Amino acid sequence: MGKTNLLDAVYYLSFCKSALSPSDNGNIMHDAAFFMLQGAYTSDSGIDNEVSCGIKRGDKKLFRRNGKAYERLSDHIGFIPLVMVSPADNELIAGGSEERRRFMDVVISQYDKEYLGALIRYNKALQQRNVLLRGEREPDADMVSLMEEMMVTEALFIHERRRQFTDELVPIFTSFHNAIVGGDEDVSLRYRSHLDENDLAALLAASRGDDRRLGYTSKGVHRDELVMQLNGFPIRKEGSQGQNKSYLVSLKLAQFDFLRRKGGETPILLLDDIFDKLDGHRVEQIVSLVSGDGFGQIFITDVNREHIDGILERINGEYRLFEVKKGEAVLVKSKEE
Repeated sequence: MGKTNLLDAVYYLSFCKSALSPSDNGNIMHDAAFFMLQGAYTSDSGIDNEVSCGIKRGDKKLFRRNGKAYERLSDHIGFIPLVMVSPADNELIAGGSEERRRFMDVVISQYDKEYLGALIRYNKALQQRNVLLRGEREPDADMVSLMEEMMVTEALFIHERRRQFTDELVPIFTSFHNAIVGGDEDVSLRYRSHLDENDLAALLAASRGDDRRLGYTSKGVHRDELVMQLNGFPIRKEGSQGQNKSYLVSLKLAQFDFLRRKGGETPILLLDDIFDKLDGHRVEQIVSLVSGDGFGQIFITDVNREHIDGILERINGEYRLFEVKKGEAVLVKSKEE
């Protein structure tokens, strides 16, 4: 009826893109020529800001902060830190390594502008190398070397930042998982990269022939991986639905806590229909965690009204309960502090 779309609109105003649709045109209603989003925000220090986004079908999107347009969308990333937990997160476990790299990139880019810039430059050099490799004629060796030099410079920076991020995130993740599950499951999270024990320049030079036959670059930080394990085995093969969900919620809450510590601003937390497949104890522990100190504004969606009422009864702070019908959100219950 529109609950997830509402959360996606909040997500969009933080990341300049949808969490659900890869195409901006896919967010415009079929009979409409454009869409418009506006959000009013108050920072932890009490500063008010208005953020808006508008896009016409087939045109470039326009983001504004307090009426002033951004020259580059990347300048907005991190201004409104946000963490979203949704059923789509299962792809972090079940999907390919690109999903787990995207997780790292989304977190680090929210507090480290240098990282986002390095990532953009690395990907441009990577794309240009791949174009050269796929050409009908043998690629110019000097041009390939130039692209590789650009990749290596940025890759060293990216690798170091990802290493620092995972080293700091793992103990936070483990703490949240123990709080939710009770320490009965042994979970681990480990960063793995070609750069861990190898020189990327040498790897790229040695793999040119193979990469030419493949048509793409097989070595580099664009192949990095986050290894997720449960009781010493890959969680994608070992975990039940409940165990996987507990792992993912713990990971996202760790992401939230990490961003709060790094950026100094409390992120917005979006919980989209996350309590399905979890037993009562785990639901109770998650609600207890997010309603405690350190968490700010939280959006929770659920299809079960009795379920959500039970959750709200355990929340000490203020809340507002809305029902979404045909895309319209109607206030049905509230509690003010």
